[in-house]
Amino acid sequence: MLLSRRVFLGMMAARGLRADVAVIGGGTGGCAAALAALREGMRVVMTEETGWIGGQMTSQAVSAFDEHPWIESFGCTRAYRDFRNAIRRYYRVHYPVTEEARARTPWNPGGGLVSNFTCEPRVALRVLEDLFAPYISSGQLTLLTRTVASAADVSNDKVRAVSVKGASTLTIEAPYFIDATELGDLLPLTRTEYVTGFESQKTTGEPSAPERAQPDNEQAFTSCFVADYVAGEDHTIDRPEEYAFWRDYFPKLAPAWPARLLSWKMSNPVTLEPRDLRFDPSEQERGDPSRPLNLWLYRRIAARSNFTASSRQTDASLINWPQNDYWLGRLIDVPPEEFARHVKRAKQLSLSLLYWMQTDGGGWKGLRLRPDICGTADGLAMYPYIREARRIQAEFTVLEQHVSAAALAKVTGKPPVELTAEQFSDSVGLGSYRIDLHPTTGGNNYLDVSSLPFQIPLGALIPKRMENLIPASKNTGTTHITNGCYRLHPVEWNIGEAAGMLAAQAVRTSNPPRRIRRNAAELARFQNQLRARGIETHWPKLQPR
Repeated sequence: MLLSRRVFLGMMAARGLRADVAVIGGGTGGCAAALAALREGMRVVMTEETGWIGGQMTSQAVSAFDEHPWIESFGCTRAYRDFRNAIRRYYRVHYPVTEEARARTPWNPGGGLVSNFTCEPRVALRVLEDLFAPYISSGQLTLLTRTVASAADVSNDKVRAVSVKGASTLTIEAPYFIDATELGDLLPLTRTEYVTGFESQKTTGEPSAPERAQPDNEQAFTSCFVADYVAGEDHTIDRPEEYAFWRDYFPKLAPAWPARLLSWKMSNPVTLEPRDLRFDPSEQERGDPSRPLNLWLYRRIAARSNFTASSRQTDASLINWPQNDYWLGRLIDVPPEEFARHVKRAKQLSLSLLYWMQTDGGGWKGLRLRPDICGTADGLAMYPYIREARRIQAEFTVLEQHVSAAALAKVTGKPPVELTAEQFSDSVGLGSYRIDLHPTTGGNNYLDVSSLPFQIPLGALIPKRMENLIPASKNTGTTHITNGCYRLHPVEWNIGEAAGMLAAQAVRTSNPPRRIRRNAAELARFQNQLRARGIETHWPKLQPR
C-alpha cells in the first residue's frame, strides 16, 4: 500500500535504513544486482522473503541450471561463470570427489542431463554466502532475510522509501531501488505500470499471441522437492490428503494433454504430440538415447559416481517435472488467502506425485524425501519455482519477432541458420534459450518456439515513467511469450548484474537510467564499464548447430 509522506517519514525517523542502492528480493537476479552494486563501491541493503538467498538456485531448489551449450566459454557474465566454478571448487575442496571426477572438464557435480551444471541447493547457497561475507563484515551490505516489502513512499515518479516487514518493521531509503522479487512485488506497491499474463496479438504483433489479451493467463508454477533412492528400504510417505484428486486428474488443456497428469506420458513441448517418459532411479547413465528420457537423470543434482563409495550411497534428483507443474490457480494479484491456498495445493500435487511413484506409479518404495537438502521441515522447497511475474511497461519491450527464429526468417527471407536475433544498440547482456512456456492457468498447453541467441536491451530495464526503480528478475520489459526465454538462470543473473551496475552508475554520475540510455556518450561509457566487468554485450559469430 502507499502511505502518506508524513506517516512514512515518521516511520523512517523511528526505524530507518539508508543505502545507495536497495535491492528488494534476494533471488538469482537480486544476488547478482547486489554483488554488482557492492563491487562498484555502493552501500547496499538487500532483503529476501525466505531464509535462503539465491531464489531459483536455492530456496526454489532449481539448482539444475537451464543453460545454453556455449556457457563454459561465452554467452554469460564473468561473475556468473565464476560463481559456477566456485561451486565446482567447493565440491572439490569439501567433498570426497573421486580422482576421475576431479580431472573431468567441464565437470558436472550433479550429473544431470538438463545442462553441464547441476548441484545441490545448499552448496549454491554456501558459495553465495561466501561471496557476500566480506561485504557484510565490512558493513557495506545489510542483508535482511525473512523480510518482505509492505509499503512504499512515492513522489514525483520516484520511490523515496520502502517499508519492509521481518523480525520488525523497517523503512529503507535509497536513491535507487531494484525490484528483484519473484513476482514483481514492488510494482503495485509503487504504482509502477505493469502487465500480467498474455498480451494480445493486436498489441504486440507476436505470431503466437492470442487475439485478445489474457491478463489472468499465467504459466504454471511448481513446488519442487528433492528425493534420493535407497534400494531395499521403504520410505513411503503418508497418503497426501489430495492424493485421490491428483491421481485421477486429467488435464483440460488445449491442445489436449495425452494422459492423466500422474503418468509417464506428456505432451511433447514442441510438437504437442504424446511423448513417452521413463522413471528408473537405479539407472546411473542415460545409455541408449533412442529410449524414452529417464526423468530421474534429467534433473539429477547429486551423482554418487562423482564421489567416493564410502561417502555417498545414493543419487539425488530434483523433482521439477511436468507432473508437478501447478496451473489450477494464479499467484499474481490475488488475495493472500488465495495465494496460500494455491501454494498448498501445489505442495499436495508434489507430495501426491511422490506417493504415486512409491505406490501406484511403479512401487519405488525406496524413494526418500530429502528435507535436509531443501532446508525445510516438509521436504518441499521453501518457495515455489516461479516462471512468470508482473512485467514493467518498459521503455522497450522484447517481442517474439525480435528473437524467434521462425518469425525473423519470415521477415527477412533468410534461413534461421543465417540469422541472429534482433541486434540492440543498448545491449547490456546476452542469453540463449528456447521460448519455453509451460501450461497455463488459462488452459493452454506448452508453447515452445525456437529462438536465436539474443541480447538484453537496456530499454527493457527502464520503466516508462518511474525514474529510480529498476527490475532485476522476471519483471523486465518482456512479453508473456519472450519471458519464456529470458527467465532462465544465466539470463536472470545477467539482468540482475546489469541492474546493479546501472543503479551504481546512476548514483555515481547523477544521471538517471533513462538519460544514460538516451545519451549516446553516456550509454557507450556504461556499456564499456559492463564489458570491463566481464558482461558480454554481443555474441560472437556462431556455427550452425
